[in-house]
Amino acid sequence: MPALHGRSADFQSARRRAEARLYVHFSAQPTRSRAPGFYNGPVFWYVLLFAVGGSVLSLAGGMALLLREEWARRWSGTLSALAAGTLIGTAFLDLLPEASERGGAAAALASALGGFLLFFIIEQVIVLFHAREATPHHHDHVRAATTPLIVAGDTMHNFIDGIVIGGTFAAGVPHGITTAIAIAAHEIPQEIGDFGVLLANGMSRRRVVLVNLASAAATVAGALLAFAAAALLLPLLPYFLAATAGFFVYIAAADLIPQMQHAALHHRGRALLDVLFLLGGAAVPLIVRHG
Repeated sequence: MPALHGRSADFQSARRRAEARLYVHFSAQPTRSRAPGFYNGPVFWYVLLFAVGGSVLSLAGGMALLLREEWARRWSGTLSALAAGTLIGTAFLDLLPEASERGGAAAALASALGGFLLFFIIEQVIVLFHAREATPHHHDHVRAATTPLIVAGDTMHNFIDGIVIGGTFAAGVPHGITTAIAIAAHEIPQEIGDFGVLLANGMSRRRVVLVNLASAAATVAGALLAFAAAALLLPLLPYFLAATAGFFVYIAAADLIPQMQHAALHHRGRALLDVLFLLGGAAVPLIVRHG
């Protein structure tokens, strides 16, 4: 037991030294000389690759709606199950354990609860604003008002997704990859819904694609901003990771699982398949880490 304790202490000491070197790398260099080395680092390219790739992949759901609407709507519930499983698995098997190891279990659980409640409040504010716009006697005005609200909300959502991607890469490349996959998975069924609403509001197909491409660029901007601010984020990393876990659990529980259950009412024979997809999504963090 003393030997094990000694090895554990040596591991923790080595980890703290590595994090200190990372902090120095981001914060101790002069501003003008930091940029070239910073932007040529391999982690930067991981952030850029997965932010851009995730944005493109997330648009696949919307493009499927344009090209094969019946297929996209039929499988949206199963895609929601896969996304929910990926988010839940990433939260409980990747982000929360890492946050607990870095900052302690109590702080991690409190931060996760805070992230869950924060995004619940944000969504409630959006719902209340939406309800205020939606009066039953002015349907054309409602469509005109809700279209920019949907676009603005989607852009802000994408920006937050980008911050989450860039921030989790500061904890390590496997954490960043798992988080980027989880975000892309949950964006696919969401884009199907967003494309459908914008088309129903009278927007042309070409404009829907262009608007969503511009909105997706916010993911890249958020990821690069978070990565550039890694020196500021590093001391808060345990709380950030745990809050992200709470955010993921909220999206899965409040949005994706209800979508899956609603779709299952119209395709009763697919319930078992949805469960398998959810379990498969939950295994993604294990596959990324040990695959």
